[in-house]
This record gives sequence, structure tokens and C-alpha cells, in this order.
Amino acid sequence: MSRNGKVLVAMSGGIDSTVTALMLHQQGYEVVGITMKTWDYATAGGSRKETGCCNLDSFNDARQAAVQHGFPHYVLDIREEFGGAVIENFIDEYIAGRTPNPCVLCNTHIKWSALLKRADALDCDFIATGHYVKVREENSRFVLSKAKDLTKDQSYVLWGLGQDCLSRSIYPLGDYLKTEVRQIALDMGYPELSKKAESYEICFVPDNDYRGFLKRNVEGLEERVDGGNFVLADGSIVGKHKGYPFYTIGQRKGLDIALGRPVFVTRIIPETNTVVLGDAHELEQNIMAVGGLNMVKYDSIPEGMEAIAKIRYKDPGTLSHLHPSGDTVGVHFYEDVKGIAPGQSAVFYEGDDVIAGGIIRSGQRSIDL
Repeated sequence: MSRNGKVLVAMSGGIDSTVTALMLHQQGYEVVGITMKTWDYATAGGSRKETGCCNLDSFNDARQAAVQHGFPHYVLDIREEFGGAVIENFIDEYIAGRTPNPCVLCNTHIKWSALLKRADALDCDFIATGHYVKVREENSRFVLSKAKDLTKDQSYVLWGLGQDCLSRSIYPLGDYLKTEVRQIALDMGYPELSKKAESYEICFVPDNDYRGFLKRNVEGLEERVDGGNFVLADGSIVGKHKGYPFYTIGQRKGLDIALGRPVFVTRIIPETNTVVLGDAHELEQNIMAVGGLNMVKYDSIPEGMEAIAKIRYKDPGTLSHLHPSGDTVGVHFYEDVKGIAPGQSAVFYEGDDVIAGGIIRSGQRSIDL
């Protein structure tokens, strides 16, 4: 019987999850390692080898660390659940003219659900991952907050975790800098792991070519959408494009159009296969609607509450005030923000704490704030 309880640790074979498992083992937890197989990259028809969480070498690295330290390790095949939810949503969102965030959906609905289910089956008290976040209990709620290392903080991609998940989650790396984690790996006798490169790719699009993925997985897509119009805000046609799903809000490169000045994608209209282009300032908006809210720090958002709103992972955030209505919140920014993209996540912060998060439904420009 361990002195701290039994914990199921998600192990990808990378430095963060391995150090997490070994730290908890040293702290007296009864550790069980688990590696989740989400995708076979070979089935995507790409040209590169499997990477990240789908790499057989990574599976072996995770198992080897568990064997060396005397705790069990399992591989959990969740390809069916993953494909049905994450990949279908990824495709559907692009076809709807939105920009999806599959990692958020995967974390929220697939990986943590699979972890909790297997944790219960193995009589584990907790689950743990190598994410850089913190969790604490306050006012009978479990609050997700930013990590010590703000350059690695992952609270933005975990906004969808419910209280049932957060109440059983342990994140040992939240109090460490990435440089410290690398040193811990070195001190634990894993010099190669301490130098291991990180992958920031979507696991099922490891070549980062989402357009190629859509073409391979949506029959006849190119023929259906090729030849739509590039237009300006006044409706004037300035060229032809390759199909609206192959463009994203804010895109400048790869448009293959010359207007004598840099232009950006400012709007996508799937109903007419139209991509609207404009100058950089036309990407600026100060109002957005966010739906599908998951409340984290509080059970509701007070009318007019101030918060820092992040609209993408690397966004530093912008001060705003919030106006809730049902499961939607209207967000009014105190200054213009660029590139509000429907389909992406919006996360609201109070200091370092996550208030809530949701999916961007729309953005607009208003001069009357």
C-alpha cells in the first residue's frame, strides 16, 4: 500500500510524461503507466513516419522507463473513439468554414475520459499527465491555473476539463520550469531524454499539411470547391481560389494572388465558396461570441465581469468584459484584437486562474463600446 495513493500516469514516452511518472514514483505514489494509441499515421496517406504519441519508439521508451523503476505499464488503444470524435470534428469544422482546435477536443472528450475509465478499472485514486498547469481546491471547486513556466503553460488547451476530471488530476510539472525538468531527467539518468525534441504537430497531421489531409479524407473535395471567388469587403471579385476549406482567418501566405499590397483572409463564407480578403486592419475586431462554455473557477459568470481573454494558444490575452446569456458569453474587448477565428477556443482568466473556456462562434467590429 502506497502512502499517497495509486495514480494512473499518461506516458507518451516524452520527457514531460516520463519525468512526471518518475517524480510521483519517488514521492511514494503507486504508479501505473499507460500509453494511449490514438492514430496510425500510415492510414493518413502522408509521406512521413509516425511522430509524437503515435510513434512505436515512444511506446517502447515509456515501457522501458516503467520496467526500470518497477511499476506496470499498459498500452490503451483508443483509435476508434479518437477517430469518431476528433477527426470527424476536424473535417466537419473546416467544411463549415471554421478553424478547429483538435487538441482541445481530444483532451476534453477523449483522453481524460479514457484515463478516468481505466483509472477506475485499475482502482487508481488519481490520474496524472505531464502538462504544465496547476490545480488547487478553492471554495468547493477545483481551479485550473497557469504553470510557473509561462512559456510552457498549457491551461489554454485544458479549459474543457470538468470538475470530475480536475478533482482527480495531478500535474507535478506545474511548479517547474522546462529547464528544470530537463535537469531532473538528466539527474534521473536519462541524458537522451533530457535532449529529446518536442513535437507540436497535430498527431494525425504530422506533416502539418492539413489541406492534404482533407483532400485525402474527403472524397471529391477538390472538385467540389475549386474555383471559388476571392473578394474584397465591398464584394468586388479579385481572383479565384482553390476552395474555401483550404484557407484560415488571418492567412497571408499561400494565397497566390497579387494585389500590389499584402492582404489577409478576413472571412470565409462556405455557402458561396467565397474567401474575403482585406488589409491587416480589417482583421481587427473588438466583440466576439463564445459558446459551449465550461465553467472552471466559478459556477457562473457575473454580468460585466472583467477578464483576460485568450483567443489562441500563444495569445498573451486582452482585457475584456463578459456578458453571459445561457451557454454563450458576449466578449467586449477594451482594445482591438486581430484574427478572431470561429472554431478556435477562447479562454478567460482572472490572474493566473481559468474562469471558463468555450468555442468562438463569431467576431465583429463595433465602434460603440
